Amino acid sequence: MYQYLDDSFLGSLSSFASIRESAYGVLRDTFGYHSFRSQQEDIVFHLIAGGDAMVLMPTGGGKSLCYQIPSIVREGTGLIISPLIALMQDQVCSLVRNGVQAAFLNSTLTPDQSREICARFYRGELDLLYVSPERALMDGFMEMISSQKLALIAIDEAHCVSQWGHDFRPEYIKLSVLKEAFPDVPLIALTATADEATRRDIIKYLHLEEARHFITSFDRPNITYYVKPQAVGKAKIKEDFLKFIKANHDGDSGIVYCMTRREVEEVSAWLKVRGYDSLPYHAGLGDEERAENQRRFLAEEGLIMVATVAFGMGIDKPNVRFVAHFSLPSSIEAYYQETGRAGRDGLPSSAWMSYSTSDIIMRQRFISNSEADDLHKSIEYCKLRALLGFCEIVSCRRRALLEYFGEKTAINNCHSCDNCLHPPKVAQNGLILAQKAIACVANTGQLYGVKHIIDVLRGSNNERIVSRCHYRLSLYGAGKDISERQWHSIFRQLIAGGYLSVSMGEYGSLRLNARSQEIMKRRPEEFSLPIRLDSEEEKENTKKAKTKSGTKIKKTVVSAEGTFFQSDNELYQLLRKKRLEIARSEGVPPHFIFFDRTLLELASVRPKTLEELKDINGLSKAKIERYGKTILSTISDFDNKD
Repeated sequence: MYQYLDDSFLGSLSSFASIRESAYGVLRDTFGYHSFRSQQEDIVFHLIAGGDAMVLMPTGGGKSLCYQIPSIVREGTGLIISPLIALMQDQVCSLVRNGVQAAFLNSTLTPDQSREICARFYRGELDLLYVSPERALMDGFMEMISSQKLALIAIDEAHCVSQWGHDFRPEYIKLSVLKEAFPDVPLIALTATADEATRRDIIKYLHLEEARHFITSFDRPNITYYVKPQAVGKAKIKEDFLKFIKANHDGDSGIVYCMTRREVEEVSAWLKVRGYDSLPYHAGLGDEERAENQRRFLAEEGLIMVATVAFGMGIDKPNVRFVAHFSLPSSIEAYYQETGRAGRDGLPSSAWMSYSTSDIIMRQRFISNSEADDLHKSIEYCKLRALLGFCEIVSCRRRALLEYFGEKTAINNCHSCDNCLHPPKVAQNGLILAQKAIACVANTGQLYGVKHIIDVLRGSNNERIVSRCHYRLSLYGAGKDISERQWHSIFRQLIAGGYLSVSMGEYGSLRLNARSQEIMKRRPEEFSLPIRLDSEEEKENTKKAKTKSGTKIKKTVVSAEGTFFQSDNELYQLLRKKRLEIARSEGVPPHFIFFDRTLLELASVRPKTLEELKDINGLSKAKIERYGKTILSTISDFDNKD
């Protein structure tokens, strides 16, 4: 068993230097890193010393190392509770390849395999054991773990304990028995998304009142945020998305989220026709097809997965370069978690979203028609309104995200969201436009949807206008100087701001509410209502380097931690190709061999000896022993080819 400290040594640990030496030894030898990120060091040292912890750290921030290293350092087995089968399998596979004794118990194992893992636990051979919440609560399992020493207990995705969280799971509340049964075992609860109410529930239900809290920044500086509102339909969304990936992510791996299974199939087929390697993923596919599509996504480069939100939980692919939403997610928490699947390796990535008024109506219907109680529905409506506010904001999106999660920031211009890159124009007569829109809804009897109200305002003479005599209304044609696209934007913003409501009936007619009445009483000289003026044409933000044919280029990348790489792009691509060959021969995803950032560093530093490889981040002892000569040979052949 890979153990740095035995019980007697741990019992006598009294110096910070001893803990530091042990932790850094595992960090360097097992994981191939030379320094901790953010608050990782403090969390690791605290757990090794026996303390409890609640950790809020963004996706890609390195949460897993916070419990993996203490589990290896401390005597006994680290019990890791995760609801995500795919994630526990990936983490165990990666740990084993680095020489760590790790295993999981879940429904994918045969009875014989499960018995063998339990036997290894009883023999004290495991550093880490991953299980689901349901498995952890079984009587037989509780008896088993009580028979051996536990190094620590880690509860991942801890936000699931709270009804205020975006992924509430009742079984998580029952995990409170773990602290009661093992009061002297360090317990760590981790999540990437939790507002104040969710944090209070985590502390309450998991008995972490005395725990030390580690709240790192929610900022993902390597992700650039783009939100592209649409007037109507999905055709323009596809067109805009195609422009975006051609300009920024041609050939990259990515995830596209759609609201329905039908849309998933349509978008995946559309991407294939346009030359992109794309696969669908949704609950309507057979188990074998879903599993094969997920396997291909992990194993292949440049593949785009088009999916419902059923895909992605537990997918630990570090080089997803973009996440796109073709419609509204359910909340800011869901959006943050889903976009967080981009750029887990810290390299530049994008989060792109487009939506229309119909998406708002669809989301409201989902909530209204759900079987949840009134309290939960109220929570979901509040979360949806917060998301719509984020979408329609005219200031820095990064700042808005951070402030939603209670993080104070001095950021005013992040230079990496669409609003900061291309500041939107704001109508000076926003209140007047809003009053025209609301008055027209009232004058037509609150019976019609957005399209018909816009037709009245723009003075259309279609059959519906004529048959209902709406051409006689005083507001008929009062907004003809505003484009149809802009009127759609105005109504979308009014709905998002709560100034108009949408009937949950079949036709989605617009309705007045208390805020509508309030806004009609306002005067322009005493009240300003910002209305975004959507541009007719999207500005492109092309980041790809362009060179003359045959010219070698340098691939310059600054990671989320500020690490600067300027590597030979041709050598980097050659190393990627070699990595793919190795991965295919061993039947594992490429990132199990090396991360992209490790390849970038190799192409930048160009080490010549095995000793020099030890200075490259991401190369553990096991990986240098297994792949070191192949790496050096590839670099040498490239340098000597001329």
